Amino acid sequence: MAEDTLRELVARDQDHECDGFGSARVCVRVVAVAELPTRFGPFKLVGFWNNRDGKEHVALVLGDVVGLEEVPVRLHSECLTGDVMGSLRCDCRDQLTGGLEAIQRLGRGVLLYLRQEGRGIGLINKIRAYALQEQGLDTVEANLALGFRDDERDYAVAAHMLHSLGLGSVKLITNNPEKMRQLTQHRVKVAGRIPHVIQPNQYNRFYLETKARRSGHFIDFSGKARLGEQSDPVRVEGMPESELEG
Repeated sequence: MAEDTLRELVARDQDHECDGFGSARVCVRVVAVAELPTRFGPFKLVGFWNNRDGKEHVALVLGDVVGLEEVPVRLHSECLTGDVMGSLRCDCRDQLTGGLEAIQRLGRGVLLYLRQEGRGIGLINKIRAYALQEQGLDTVEANLALGFRDDERDYAVAAHMLHSLGLGSVKLITNNPEKMRQLTQHRVKVAGRIPHVIQPNQYNRFYLETKARRSGHFIDFSGKARLGEQSDPVRVEGMPESELEG
């Protein structure tokens, strides 16, 4: 049923043109749908064309999501070193696998895999930033030293992808308030947040601390989910009632 509905989006978008989202007027189309059996369960892989950057962004979809409310959604930015090579300098691979596991556990949801390597600065510049970090700069300082903002990502593409999938509202699997802000700005109804708790290791602890301290990410290094930014607590599997915050 879900696959049939998603395939209908391909026919719907065949001649799609729109005014676009954001300052770059990003317009996307659903162009292909296929089954993707994974170690996290059977997903549908949805391919998107967009008129902005020539990059091929995709969505992994589990279950019926078109037209539904409070769909669990993870926005994941591509990280070759983490996702593919298993780098311990970041938590990206754990975020990717944890997002897919959460969606499978919740029974439905969407993970957008966005081609925004290195927080949008690209792979080579990310390696340059790594080199600067080895000289003592933190993640933000390294990006600024290279002439970039601390985070160059623009979620207009992600917002249009979610609109194209017809989601009524989303619950973001994230620790990043900027994702919530930008999606809301682009008319995606964000109904809440599902904390994304990733345990640090000896190589990425300072990186995660920098995210929390300088970029405002909701990270608690005790391993507990920080929920204080929303009015209603999000229930995380296995969390005792005593740890739920209002």
